[in-house]
Amino acid sequence: MCPFYDSAVATISKVKLQSGLTLSYAQQGDARDVALVLLPGPTDSWRSYQPVLDRLPPSMHTVAVSLRGHGDSDKPKIGYRVEDYAVDVVGFLDALGIERAVLGGHSGSSLVARRVALEHPDRVAGLVLEASPTTLRGDAGLQEFVQSVVSGLEDPISADVVRSFVIDTSSDDVLPELLDQVIEEVLKVPARVWKQTFAALLDYDDIARLPRVAAPTLLVWGDVDALVSRAMQDQLVRHIPTVRLLVYRGVGHTPRWDDPSRFSSDVADFVTEQLRTPD
Repeated sequence: MCPFYDSAVATISKVKLQSGLTLSYAQQGDARDVALVLLPGPTDSWRSYQPVLDRLPPSMHTVAVSLRGHGDSDKPKIGYRVEDYAVDVVGFLDALGIERAVLGGHSGSSLVARRVALEHPDRVAGLVLEASPTTLRGDAGLQEFVQSVVSGLEDPISADVVRSFVIDTSSDDVLPELLDQVIEEVLKVPARVWKQTFAALLDYDDIARLPRVAAPTLLVWGDVDALVSRAMQDQLVRHIPTVRLLVYRGVGHTPRWDDPSRFSSDVADFVTEQLRTPD
């Protein structure tokens, strides 16, 4: 394990959901507060949020979770649709006794956060959507990636393939130590999880339902993101009722890696704002 991002603040643990699934997570802060629950993007584990955990106020109740199939969480044979992940998130909140949370999701997992907000609005105090697509249904870039890379994956997945994937979806500004740790975590994801997750993303579309999102929403997007366009952000702004867009100049698909200090500060301010806003 790469020691560069081992936090002295967060407690690393596992919890068994009522469904029987066990998820790995890290938690810090005052559990009496509304929680910030962070959902890593496809193939990432909770450790991809370590730079954020290290920079958020230590008193802020923050939980980063490895979704099913990822990191040290259980890896069942099936169940990797957006809908399945969303059910797990609600079960995770129940298991930790979290009544309401600000949900943060990156990339494909922003669809999971949105799904929870739509299906369980009473559980979501706010949304932080980092590099969020509108929909990936029929997305030419993702289709090409699935056909050329994902469809041919077999266990054990090559470290070279994983390194190429992580580098292609991040930027040159990410610290090598973080990249090494992320790659180590991605290597824990079985080929079947890659295949089912990305196939499901190509089929999911919630755009028509977005005007029903009741939670205040923060969009964080880097203007050199090669995977998620500005046009998608503008469309989200038009569809989500209460939304604010922050554009990070010179930042790619993972703003929390390129500029963790700014990202952590912006998220902390947003969470604090939701705590101060009466229901």
